[in-house]
Amino acid sequence: MVTSLSDTKSKSYMKTLFIGGVKSGKSRLAEAYILERSGTEKPRYLATTEFFDDELQARVLMHQQRRKNSFVTLEEPVKLFEALEKCRHPVLIECVTMWLNNLLYHRIPEADILRELEAVLRLPCDMVLVHNEVGLGIIADNALTRQFVDLSGKAAQLMGQYCHEAYFCSAGLKIRMK
Repeated sequence: MVTSLSDTKSKSYMKTLFIGGVKSGKSRLAEAYILERSGTEKPRYLATTEFFDDELQARVLMHQQRRKNSFVTLEEPVKLFEALEKCRHPVLIECVTMWLNNLLYHRIPEADILRELEAVLRLPCDMVLVHNEVGLGIIADNALTRQFVDLSGKAAQLMGQYCHEAYFCSAGLKIRMK
């Protein structure tokens, strides 16, 4: 039996993390997961990507076509907490990694980024977060990439701490870690 994410008013809110490499299937799996558990309520889809080039825009278009009318789409590349603070619907954040990238691009201090992520994780709504695992490779040869990888790892650990469930995704499959 599938439990709805929004069954009761006095429940704790479910937080779930889908983490994996690029093209691992994590977005598709996260979308199916939240749709299956949202009941009759249409979940929110918070898109965080800023368009920097045509290839990135093509990736976003593919995601938009796949989800069609299954979600209410919100777009916010920087102010995640502000976009969600009044949301009480189940929400899919796609993706935390792009949000981190945006904030580094806009030169937001790491401590502020992690504080905002923690505030988002404490919001009273069911939430599914998508995040790229970027720490499985070698140590990068430049400071900005190392900063990004380190921040991404800290964010993943924070989400792992707050999330009730966590899935590692690879080859279109998910493995439950928590």
